[in-house]
Amino acid sequence: MRVALFGGSFNPPHVGHQLGALYVLETHDVHELWLVPCFLHPFDKSLAAFEDRFRMCELMAAALGSRVRVDDVERQLGGASRTLRTVQALKDAHPAHEFSLVIGSDLSGETSSWYGADELRRLLPFIVVGRAAGGADAQPADGETAGILMPAVSSTSVRQRLAAGLPVNDRVSRAVLDYIGEKKLYGVPAPHEP
Repeated sequence: MRVALFGGSFNPPHVGHQLGALYVLETHDVHELWLVPCFLHPFDKSLAAFEDRFRMCELMAAALGSRVRVDDVERQLGGASRTLRTVQALKDAHPAHEFSLVIGSDLSGETSSWYGADELRRLLPFIVVGRAAGGADAQPADGETAGILMPAVSSTSVRQRLAAGLPVNDRVSRAVLDYIGEKKLYGVPAPHEP
């Protein structure tokens, strides 16, 4: 089975993630796409609890059908998330699978500085998804093609809008937004509160 791995903080998952996942499923030769939320950010970035981010990924993935699942390998590994360690663990657990790694074009130029970058590139190919960063077209490095651009939305902007009391219903799925309200994540009051 050919599996595209789509990792990230997903803090929270948004429509850019959702559309990127659908784009990969529909334009690349993969059977499934696995969302892999990071357990702990390697640079101490503040994140919502893993369980909340995992559940929001499940809610987002539900709209995409049975070809998308959420994997908790990074929770099982524990500690700071490192893509190389995650890929090695998944390859060990699923030796018959062929994996690829989904990254946004905004990260493409940074991959050479990632932990174990050369080994990671040896282990699996990258699928680069075009992502508008800060309103500008982010271009992939190393001659990779990114295809069409996903919407210019980020988890950071979603959190900022939520904290400011601004609507995000055009940036996250309804199920994820309901969950954020229910759990009072990112400074959002519960639905029954004024």
